[in-house]
Amino acid sequence: MNTIIQRTRVRYGILLFLFLATVFNYADRATLSVVAPMMSKELGFDPQDLGFAFSAFGIAYVIMQIPGGWLLDKFGSRLVYGCALIGWSLVTMLQGTIYLYTSPLVVLIILRLLMGAIEAPAFPANSRLSVQWFPNQERGFVTAVYQAAQYISLGIITPLMTIILHNLSWHYVFYYIGATGVVLGLFWLRKIRDPLQHPAVNQQELDYIRDGGGEPELGSKKNQPRLTLNQIKGVCVNRMMIGVYIGQFCVTSITWFFLTWFPTYLYQAKGMSILKVGFVASIPAIAGFLGGLLGGVVSDALLKRGYSLTVARKLPVICGMLLSCIIVVANYTSSEVVVIAAMSMAFFAKGFGNLGWCVLSDTSPKEVLGIAGGVFNMCGNLASIVTPLVIGVILSATGSFDYAILYVGSMGVIGLISYLFIVGPLDRITLRPATV
Repeated sequence: MNTIIQRTRVRYGILLFLFLATVFNYADRATLSVVAPMMSKELGFDPQDLGFAFSAFGIAYVIMQIPGGWLLDKFGSRLVYGCALIGWSLVTMLQGTIYLYTSPLVVLIILRLLMGAIEAPAFPANSRLSVQWFPNQERGFVTAVYQAAQYISLGIITPLMTIILHNLSWHYVFYYIGATGVVLGLFWLRKIRDPLQHPAVNQQELDYIRDGGGEPELGSKKNQPRLTLNQIKGVCVNRMMIGVYIGQFCVTSITWFFLTWFPTYLYQAKGMSILKVGFVASIPAIAGFLGGLLGGVVSDALLKRGYSLTVARKLPVICGMLLSCIIVVANYTSSEVVVIAAMSMAFFAKGFGNLGWCVLSDTSPKEVLGIAGGVFNMCGNLASIVTPLVIGVILSATGSFDYAILYVGSMGVIGLISYLFIVGPLDRITLRPATV
């Protein structure tokens, strides 16, 4: 009698680690935004100082995207991501010590630059692991889960950080969050493996991943073809990808408003206490989490029902970018309830349309997933430099958040236009043979 061997579900354990690593990726980024009101009072930082400190992370993060992608393609996601997680968590802990120096702002900017450089491979690694471990029809959900980690970080970790800030001091926010990341990084190095090297995966699961369009062999091939600069250029610079880059810049701009200036906006513009800020700021984050999961589920459902990849991925993005413009309503009301409702709806919409990484995984050649992810993340995270600086300059010039909110709302319009008129049909790019 033949017995049917059930396929294992190791890939869901990998997804859990992707989720947790991304939670602390964003938690470490958000530490400064949570402590900024108290830190700036104690150390004498003005809005432009904070703008530079917020943007320092983005400068290094953007510069290191392509080198980080190269490291992933050469050494694999397990080693590069695990070491990066430990490294950026240690740098987070060091930020709690800047008060010991005569020039705390300079030290803070240096540490933020260092943290940005070390975090650079994180999201390209997420994309690479999703291609290795998951078939096409599950990748929208997978992308939504690890993208939704940012909202969990803002919705759960941020209130915890405000409790630490209220009961201890701003230094301990950096210490506790950083130490937790170090522990998670050690677990990552112990548990994560490529599919063909994982001791718990069986052949049935590998076949399921492979037959569904995944690439379990990625990272296991010893003789990868040598890539030329023209091949890499052909992958990264074409109309479809340029449109996707613009869309990702717009989505990331909205994200970085919430990661950097949103707590200060609630504290200064709306007069909320630090404790209230921590809990109120979690409401848009929870909405973003729900929107992110729903966007991935809807996208995969459209694909399973026979809609084209173009429709399945672009429709949620277009709807999300359109609805995110509702954030500008906050400028025209004095009601805290309406402000939080508008912010929550905007973040829900941003989450619903945040499928850029899924689009990248669906369209990039498997040979250069690390580099392609690096270029994509570099373009998107130019917003991590631009957005904090622009808002800091607006605040210094006007003393009001009104134009800052208009700037963030305009990103939804630009992203919508990009996906409607520039991106075009989605299809996997193939590498042209190298010419001698």
